[in-house]
Amino acid sequence: MSFIKNFVEQETMKRRQFLLSGIAGVGTVAAAGILPTRLLAADDPTIAWSYRNRTNPYWNAIVSGGTRFVESLGKSGDELVHLLNEGSSEKSLADVKALLSKTGGKLALGIDANDAPNARPVVEACAAAGGHLVTIWNKTDDLHPWDFGDNYVAHISWSDVAPATTVANILIDAMGGSGGIVGLGGIPSNNPAIERRQGLDAAMAANGNTVLLDYQAADWDTQKAAEIMSSYLTRFGNEIKGVFCANDTMAFGAIEALRAEGLAGQIPVVGYDGTAQAAEYIRSGEMEGTVYTDPPWAGGIACSLAYHAAIGAFKPSDEPKGHREFFGPALVVSKSDVDAFIAAHIEGTPDVDWKDFWGPTTPAA
Repeated sequence: MSFIKNFVEQETMKRRQFLLSGIAGVGTVAAAGILPTRLLAADDPTIAWSYRNRTNPYWNAIVSGGTRFVESLGKSGDELVHLLNEGSSEKSLADVKALLSKTGGKLALGIDANDAPNARPVVEACAAAGGHLVTIWNKTDDLHPWDFGDNYVAHISWSDVAPATTVANILIDAMGGSGGIVGLGGIPSNNPAIERRQGLDAAMAANGNTVLLDYQAADWDTQKAAEIMSSYLTRFGNEIKGVFCANDTMAFGAIEALRAEGLAGQIPVVGYDGTAQAAEYIRSGEMEGTVYTDPPWAGGIACSLAYHAAIGAFKPSDEPKGHREFFGPALVVSKSDVDAFIAAHIEGTPDVDWKDFWGPTTPAA
C-alpha cells in the first residue's frame, strides 16, 4: 500500500507540473515525452455518484463521503454529480449513458446499479466510452472488474452474512431466546438483501426456540415497511416477539407501526446500516442493534479509486484481484457500545486518507 500511495503522490505531482509548464508555454515539450502517455488523456474527469435517492440516510452518508473526496482535491463539493435513479434500473443505466456522452467518457463514477443484473450493462457502457467506475453492493457473480481492463476499476461489497447473524442473535437475546420473529427484507435481487436474510436464517437455525412468522420484501423503503409491519400486527398480534429488518430505514417504518399500537420499545427491533437515527433509537430503547458499514468511507473511496484510475495515477490491471473485488468494514452496534459509536462515527468525523485505497478492506477474490 505504501508503494501505491507514493506512486499516486508522484504521478499527481507530475500532472500538476505538466499543467504549470503548459501555462509557462512549454506544455508541448512535456507532451512530447516527459509525461507518461496514459496521463495525456487524463483531463480532469467528472466525478459522479449514481444511487437511489436522497431520502435514505444511508445514501446521504455515502454521498457525503464522495463530497469529502471531491473537496480533498481542492474542488467545491458541489462539483460531485448526483445521478438519482429512484429505484429504477432503467433510469440508472440511461443516466449513466447520458453522462458518458456529455463528458466524452471522461467520467469517474461510483455506483450502486440498483439491482445485480443492471451492473453488467452499466459496466459495458462505461468501458465502451472509456469511463472509469467502481460499483458497490450489487453485481452478478459472473461479472468481474479484471474482465474489463482498467475501466471497471473495482467492486466493493460487504460480507453481510456474519454481521447479520450477529445482529439477529442480539434480537433473539432481547426476546429472551424464544418466540416468533417477523422480517422485512430488501429488493429480492439485491445481494445484501439475500445475505442478510441468510444471516437471520443462520441465527434461527442455531436456536430452535424461535419461529419465523413471515418475511416479506419491503424494498428498503420506510413507508412500505410500515404498511407491512401494520399487517403483521393485525395477523399475528402478541405472537410477535421480535422484528428483523434488513436495513435501518425499514426498521424506522416498523417502529412507526409499533408506535401507532403503543408497542415501540416493547417488541425488540434490529436493523442494518448504522445510521445516526438508528443509533439514537438504540440509545432510546426502540431498537436493539444495527450494523455500521462506514458509508462515508465507501462513498469517498469509490470516487477516489475511479478518479485516480481515470487520471492514470495507478493502473487497476496491475493490481491483484483482491484489490479489485473486496469487502468493506462492518461494525455491529448494540446498546452496550452505542454511546462510543455515536461519539466516534456520528458526532465525530474520522480522518480518511483517500489514497489508502484498501486500508480497512479484506479481499473478496
